Amino acid sequence: MKFDKYFPTDLLKPYIKYFVISENESEREYKILPSSGLVIGFQYKGQLSIINDNTANILNASGITGITDSYQIFKNSAYIGTVLVYFTETGFTHFASHPANELFNLSLSLVDIFEKESVREVEEKLLFASTDGRRIEIVEKFLISQLKDIKTDKLIVEAVKLIYETKGSIRIKELNNRLLISQSPFEKRFRKLVGTTPKKFASIVRFNTVLDHLTETKSLTEICYENNFFDQAHFIKDFKQFTGSTPENFKRFL
Repeated sequence: MKFDKYFPTDLLKPYIKYFVISENESEREYKILPSSGLVIGFQYKGQLSIINDNTANILNASGITGITDSYQIFKNSAYIGTVLVYFTETGFTHFASHPANELFNLSLSLVDIFEKESVREVEEKLLFASTDGRRIEIVEKFLISQLKDIKTDKLIVEAVKLIYETKGSIRIKELNNRLLISQSPFEKRFRKLVGTTPKKFASIVRFNTVLDHLTETKSLTEICYENNFFDQAHFIKDFKQFTGSTPENFKRFL
């Protein structure tokens, strides 16, 4: 199995965290946990399916997955190869006019977002690319061709920064007060750019902070209260929604 990370050119750095070349020779089913940004995938060989209600639904060769508030189960064919694009929290909006929140909890074909001919051209070039460097180059050229000349919403960027600084534990009312903006217009701008509400985004950031702590020697009770959960019942409930498992069971397999 291969999962190699590549960083973007300077022009794309404000919008793309990194690229990944992922390859696997074996068919397998796996769980993807919620993350804080949208992801594009280009399959240059093999096939990917998403599992819903124990049914495998084959995904298009090129697709995009929005922010989710629960785990998703995917299944790849044998000998699959994929270029993955991991956006920064506000990066997607600089490439598509599609509001990011309309992708919440969805995995869509890329032709639903971008011009069909442009997507098909990328797919065809990837089929004939013989090196990972060439594959990254093809995807970068596509993204640069889609890059829009729009201003960055600095207020939303600052909101994302504050949520990370507090590890997702900041209250939204406090966030509004610190940014000097009322809740309704703030939430509308945040959802459009980031892909979900500030409250849901903060819960995802807090969840990923908890995941980082699970590998430490701290008890689950310590982790619960350090991350400002009201009590252990709320902690377990939230964790189970994100992973499908209790913290105790999840930790056993780390």
